[in-house]
Formats: sequence, C-alpha cells, structure tokens
Amino acid sequence: DIRHPEELSLLRKPRDPSKKKKKKLDDQCEDDTFELEGPLITPGSGNIYSSPGLYSKTMTPTYDAHDGSPLSPTSAWFGDSALSEGNPGILAVSQPVTSPESLAKMYKPQTLLDKAKINQGWLDSSRSLMEQEVKENEALLLRFKYYSFFDLNPKYDAIRINQLYEQSKWAILLEEIECTEEEMMMFAALQYHINKLSIMSSENHLNHSDKDVDEVDAALSDLEITLEGGKTSTILGDITSIPELADYIKVFKPKKLTLKGYKPYWCTFKDTSISCYKSKEESNGTPAHQMNLRGCEVTPDVNISGQKFNIKLLIPVAEGMNEIWLRCDNETQYASWMAACRLASKGKTMADSSYGMEVQNILSFLKMQHLNPDPQLIPEQINTDINPECLVSPRYLKKYKNKQITARILEAHQNVAQMSLIEAKMRFIQAWQSLPEFGITHFNARFQGGKKDELIGIAYNRLIRMDAGTGDAVKTWRFSNMKQWNVNWEIKMVTVEFADEVRVSFICTEVDCKVVHEFIGGYIFLSTRAKDQNESLDEEMFYKLTSGWV
Repeated sequence: DIRHPEELSLLRKPRDPSKKKKKKLDDQCEDDTFELEGPLITPGSGNIYSSPGLYSKTMTPTYDAHDGSPLSPTSAWFGDSALSEGNPGILAVSQPVTSPESLAKMYKPQTLLDKAKINQGWLDSSRSLMEQEVKENEALLLRFKYYSFFDLNPKYDAIRINQLYEQSKWAILLEEIECTEEEMMMFAALQYHINKLSIMSSENHLNHSDKDVDEVDAALSDLEITLEGGKTSTILGDITSIPELADYIKVFKPKKLTLKGYKPYWCTFKDTSISCYKSKEESNGTPAHQMNLRGCEVTPDVNISGQKFNIKLLIPVAEGMNEIWLRCDNETQYASWMAACRLASKGKTMADSSYGMEVQNILSFLKMQHLNPDPQLIPEQINTDINPECLVSPRYLKKYKNKQITARILEAHQNVAQMSLIEAKMRFIQAWQSLPEFGITHFNARFQGGKKDELIGIAYNRLIRMDAGTGDAVKTWRFSNMKQWNVNWEIKMVTVEFADEVRVSFICTEVDCKVVHEFIGGYIFLSTRAKDQNESLDEEMFYKLTSGWV
C-alpha cells in the first residue's frame, strides 16, 4: 500500500567497522530491536500463497487466486500480524524511540567515507534476493533510495509519509545528515509532538477520517514534496514579465591568503544571473561582478539566534567551481534571495510558479526554529514526559545536560504545538529536505587522471565530484546536459558523456559499479514521471535504464 514503490529499495544493514565481528547469535539479538510484532511465515508454506501469480517480479499488485481480490505481495508474508489481515495501518503509525541504550548502540557514521560505505549495501533491483546471497532470516532495511518523492499526498499516503518520516528521523538521530543546533531542537520538538499525538490517536484517528485530512488538505494536499518545489496547476502573476530582485547584499569572495571580509554591493537578480554594483546609483552602468547561477550549488549557512543569514554559492567555471558568499540582513530578504538562487541553479527564473511556494517553505522552516521569548508559557507538568536522550543525536547529549535540552525542546515545541499529526510529519520531511546535505548519495571513487580517492555524489538532477575530507563540491555536472553513460564492467569504470564534448570517467573503488549505474538510471527514469500519467509504472523502461543489460 505504498504508492510509487519505484522510489524504494532494500539495503543491507551497515556494520560498525570499529566493532569486532560478534557471534551470529549476538547479531540476531541486535537485529530485532525495532521489529514489527508478529511472527514471519515463509512464503509458500500455506496453500493459498503458493499460487504462481503471486511472485511476479513486477511492482504491480497481484490478486488472490480464489476470490480475485487484490493481494499485496508482501501481505502474505506476515503470518498472524496485522499486516496480513489487509490492515497495514500499523505502518502508518510512528514508533517512538523508547530506549536511549538502543540508540546509543546503533552504528553512527563518523565521516563522509563512512556514509559512502553504507551505500555499498544497496541491492540490485534486477536480481533476486537468492542471487545476491541474502540468507534466510537476514534482516534488510526498506528505504527510500531515490530522494525524489512524487506527488506526496496526505489523502492517500499515510504509510508513505510515515515511512519517510521514520527514515528522516533516524538519519538525524544517527547523524547520517548534518544539521545545526537550532535545527536539531526543532526536529526534536516535532518528534516530541508526533510521539504525543501518535499515543493520543485512537483507532479511528489512525484510519484517517476525512475530517482529519480536510483540516490540512488546503495547506498540504497540493504540496509537491519534491526538490523542484510546488507545482501548482496555475501559473501565478503576469507571465509576460519576469520578477526581479534588487537590494543591498554583502558579498564575499574567499581567496587563499586573504583576510578581507564581506563588502556591501547593490545586487540585482534578473533571470538566472546576479549583477553586483558598487552602489544603487551605478546600477545602470557596468557591474563590478556578474554571475550566472545556472548549474551552481546552493548551500544555506544560517544561525537564527545569531542573526546570520548566509548563502554559499559554488558556481561552475571551466577549471572547477568559484565560491561566492552572500550575506542577507534578515529572514525576509534571505528567503527571497535563497529561493531565487535555488530556482536559478535549476535554470528556472522567479516567474516559475514554484517561486512563491519556495519562499514560503523557507520562511516557515526558519519560523519553526525561533525561540519563544517567554519561557513562562511552558507548563511545568509536561516536563516529565520528555525523554531528550531519544529525541536528539548523541552529540548534543554530550554537550548539554538533559534539563537544558528539555527546556529548549519545550521552547521549540511552542512553534509546532498547533499542528495536526500528518502536518507535523510533513513539516518534518520538508525540514529534512531543506538541509544542505539532503538528497546526495555518496560513493568512494577514483577519477580518471586523479591521484587520490574522492567521492562521487549522486543527486536527483546532477553528479558531484567531492573532496573526501571536506565534502566540498569540486565540480558539478547536470543530468539535463547528459548525452549517455556507459559502464566498463571489467575495470569497474563508469563513463558519462555530456554536451560540449565533456567526458567524466571514474572507477568505483569500494562498491559494485552496478549500484552507481542503477542510481543514475533510476533518477533518469524518475524524471520522466508526470502528474497526468496514469498510476501504472513503465516497468520495462525502469529495468532498461537500471539493469545494465540491454
């Protein structure tokens, strides 16, 4: 019952390299920490389940041989649990982290190279589990593999939204993705709120009555949670003129051996370019600097309590990337310019219908991180039910006392206390998508002509060559400029050809290059989906782009 299953896949559990291999028994004990209750039965052990049609390798639902009713292929696997009774609703319910000890025991990647190692574990979509030596009783992780969530809608996607929420929650708790202290407290407050509402929810709440969904429908049902921003059916405003931005912005160009700081410029943002003038009066003349943001990398650097609103731009040039920093004066200016930068990086202007939605998303993300100036408003009695060790990542537990963290979570909770359960989950997912590292899957790679191991980052719209130590983008290539890609299976080399005779070749050093090939093909496939298509999936095209064998 998860729509758009093409976005998901199976991942082997990451092993903590710092721990010695334990006995098999220990491994099995560790595996059942967060299992759903109910015994698993072996597929095919009951007569009803051994109909040959059930195990089609397709992604479409199969049907029960006796009465023709739709049968989700996995529902047969769960024995007497709620899932097999056609009520997979348990998957829509968030499971709170109940034990700080279990969280402490779980593997946390320390470096980008550790994160890249986790991605070695993705299974091959075009081969069976047996062919990939998945053993009986081995636990695999069900994960959203591709960070492009199509048409996420509270009316139909309770399970999908909850699974995304769980995946984003664990990514933050296990420090698989970086976030600032203020963001961590906001995520903790949303988690606390979601846990409270999940406990309060009665059965009818879980089945999401129409009334429930209607409350957030207006705000969220048309919300496209994709990195493209919201695609609404109407184009807002006058489409004949492209909006522009013009304001004083502080600009900084970091160079080696320079101590010069930010300089104020009168900056104009037209189409996908920013022009910088020494003053407003000179804006009719030649700009001191001009930069086209098409294809650039945009990263936020924000600290709300410190009133720091910076935008880091890495702009592609022939020899690599030029680094430029913009410093805004306040949240409103930052939201307008950040939204324009994000759109420009994708080759879109502020005339695009998603611009207004992008500005609003940024402002609401900042608003959720505000500290409430009046701590008197926090009721004392609810202090007892907060378990901060289960709501923030271990880094902050070392830095602050539990009491301090509790106070900060309660302060942040006031910004989200009015949200309904589904809205809080959607906000959590949106906030996760706003983090700088979101949506990039890392792999260890050695580039042709390069002397050291680097990282290749794969996102929904681009490939990024990255410094393995700092994570900085060295060079970016957009899929929209890609002509073709090939794999030399013998030497594990992936070669991608782009427009203007650009060729990029790299060897996958610690991962099967089939995994990398499948990520590229998968994102190309996902980019072809459109709202007006019917729900059926072009599986032949999916396998053609991801399997590697024509």
